[in-house]
Amino acid sequence: MECLDAFERFLHTDDPAMPPLIRAGLAHVQFETIHPFLDGNGRLGRLLVTLMLCEAGALREPILYLSLFLKSRRDDYYRLLQEVRQSGGWEAWLEFFLTGVAEIAEQAADTARELMALFDEDRLVIGQFGRSAASVLRVHEFLQRRPIVTIQAASKELKLSLPTVGKALDRMASAGIVREMTGKRRHRVFAYSKYLTLLDKGTEPLPA
Repeated sequence: MECLDAFERFLHTDDPAMPPLIRAGLAHVQFETIHPFLDGNGRLGRLLVTLMLCEAGALREPILYLSLFLKSRRDDYYRLLQEVRQSGGWEAWLEFFLTGVAEIAEQAADTARELMALFDEDRLVIGQFGRSAASVLRVHEFLQRRPIVTIQAASKELKLSLPTVGKALDRMASAGIVREMTGKRRHRVFAYSKYLTLLDKGTEPLPA
């Protein structure tokens, strides 16, 4: 309990001289060392970094997925955590941590650019749909927020009729923009597959 109390005081101590990234890197090691729960400490420790950066204004949205970097450098990650605990190797840990943040931030920026290019490309295709293009574009915009949808959900959210939404999704499926996932005639589910593929990039399991 004393360790958790000290950790909480560290989180709530306002030190303008300490940059938010350094503060988050220090907090992550402390949390993982305390290991307060039976399970989920790693996930919570990584989430803590993102939430601290949001609170400090360094991130506008919680979109820093540090797990990708730590997974790919797992051996270095555990070694550096242990060096901090055993010999106070904070400098090496912080260099590793900041490198990870920089790499993940750059990857996120690259993904955002790829998504914007995908949306523009698909809008050009939809623009050739004639009179139905306006309603299809509205459904396409909704898919950018919810890349897996049902006709009923999109109809309710967009206040368009079920037939209008169904036809829009069918047109996009025929154009290869979305994919129907169930193979059924009723209660169909559509996925914005290329969008999901971009979001999944880099999350594949590492070889054993």
